[in-house]
Amino acid sequence: MSKKDDLKAIKVGIDLGTANLLVYVEGEGIIFNEPSVIALDYETNEVIAVGNSADTMIGRGHHGIRIVSPLNQGVISDMYAAKKMIEFAVKKAEKVDVQLKTSTLLICCPSEVTQIERDAMTDLAKRMNVPDVFIEEEVKAGGIGAGLDIYDSVGHLIVDVGGGSTDIGVLSLGDIVVSESLRVAGNYLDNVIINHLQYNHGILVGKKTAQRIKEEIGTLRKELKEEQVTFANGRDIVSGLPRQIEVKQSEIRDLFIEPFQNITNTILKVLQNTPPELSADIIESGMFVNGGCALIDGVKEFFEEEVGLEVHIAKNPLTAIVEGTKVLLQNRGNYYVKPVE
Repeated sequence: MSKKDDLKAIKVGIDLGTANLLVYVEGEGIIFNEPSVIALDYETNEVIAVGNSADTMIGRGHHGIRIVSPLNQGVISDMYAAKKMIEFAVKKAEKVDVQLKTSTLLICCPSEVTQIERDAMTDLAKRMNVPDVFIEEEVKAGGIGAGLDIYDSVGHLIVDVGGGSTDIGVLSLGDIVVSESLRVAGNYLDNVIINHLQYNHGILVGKKTAQRIKEEIGTLRKELKEEQVTFANGRDIVSGLPRQIEVKQSEIRDLFIEPFQNITNTILKVLQNTPPELSADIIESGMFVNGGCALIDGVKEFFEEEVGLEVHIAKNPLTAIVEGTKVLLQNRGNYYVKPVE
């Protein structure tokens, strides 16, 4: 089969995340999984770097380079940058030629985005001349990607703690029964760390440093077997000179308790609004957690104690949503089918 024969009816699924952009292409799988960052020439707006290469430029750019994260808290904040980033990602396909002008595009979004925000995503697809686009909620795709059959009549509780937002939903018969979203997630935790180091240690650090601290020593465990430490390099707020400090795991744990308690309260709110029959199912099946923050040490134990349900961390928390787009693309608009093998 020639490449020209591959140009028709290609289905593309996109997890347009605040932290990472992931792209699934029918017939090839996940072709792109890199940070949602793009570097543009300040004068010409030409693309300089995308994804990992652009991410390394954060905090290191100069006046000639504009480094952009096209999404903010789960919604599009820079339409041009988002368009360029998706077009670049789609070109990564090797086995098939993806022509967006002849493709079907699925974009995943938080369940509680406004109609205006949904329209912005549809407008993004129109700017790329995509003839067929539809929007689906992240919790649906994430449930499928976590290995659940969301099309049966059993209730499932899905919690996606991503970069810009936390999305919580109860699924049954292929759709969302109850859902909530809140703008407390990975980026929020990074900002909490930045503010803590500034006001308690007198040092200014960048987003990349805060993210590294979160990944290295972030925890929610009440009892630490051993106090871990890491170092933060930044600028002293008094002298303005470079400075290095030691950061303890226990202080990061104390910072994370309140944000995760806010997430817990929202989960409890969803459960309080869940129909009794589905509540009975959830008692049996437990809670399924996706998203990058699912990898923080002690998340499972924290939620189990606070919510009172068995917690299952997805085997693939970072890619569950985009993996779920495969089924949603094939079963578009049908709430009563079994997932495609």
